Amino acid sequence: MRQIFLDTETTGLSAEAGDRVIEIGCIEMLNRRLSGNNLHVYLNPERPNSEGAFAIHGLSDEFLADKPLFASVADELLAYLRGAEVIIHNAAFDIGFLNHELRRVDRPKLDSVVAQVTDSLFMAREMFPGKANSLDALCRRLEVDSSHRELHGALLDAGLLAEVYIRMTRGQDSLVIDAAESHDTTELRVEALDFAALDLLVIEADEAEAAAHAQMLAELDKASGGRTAWRVLVTDGVA
Repeated sequence: MRQIFLDTETTGLSAEAGDRVIEIGCIEMLNRRLSGNNLHVYLNPERPNSEGAFAIHGLSDEFLADKPLFASVADELLAYLRGAEVIIHNAAFDIGFLNHELRRVDRPKLDSVVAQVTDSLFMAREMFPGKANSLDALCRRLEVDSSHRELHGALLDAGLLAEVYIRMTRGQDSLVIDAAESHDTTELRVEALDFAALDLLVIEADEAEAAAHAQMLAELDKASGGRTAWRVLVTDGVA
């Protein structure tokens, strides 16, 4: 299973209003293990940052001025993401921006190229209803160390998201993970047990216990108006 954790930084909050992508960070995970095959690019947005966006990511117009245009990395990005499950926190935002960029250079939408888009924000809201579920909040709740995160960064945030996702989903297959980590294998083998040779001890009820059980059944029968199932079974000769 190939999963890509993706994050972007942008010049502002609205692709429809002309804001552009300035950074893309992708972390690859194969069978729930980080592969190291990551993708990270800074982009020249051909327009200035908004003050609010700069305060979040700290990527100045001067820093981005000599970076490549999106058109020069579009094919590489699509090839990297093709066929993978892409996991994004608040996916609608990043997918919306990337699809705008892809449309500018006459490329297909991202969601038509990848196998699946998973929104980790939606997952978190289902898992922690009524609580703050930003990436920062999830890092605190799930004890993921984000102390080195002074500003937002696409690759940094994608890496934090990968750690958060693993902790959110670990309960689904924790035995598989533990076995893989302990024995360096992705396959679990469970040997069949032969119970034929076991001598099972049978303890029968004594008279007092049998009488107490009979009294309890009688009370249940009375409470149900004589409609208890065991009387029907005994009458039909099943018991």
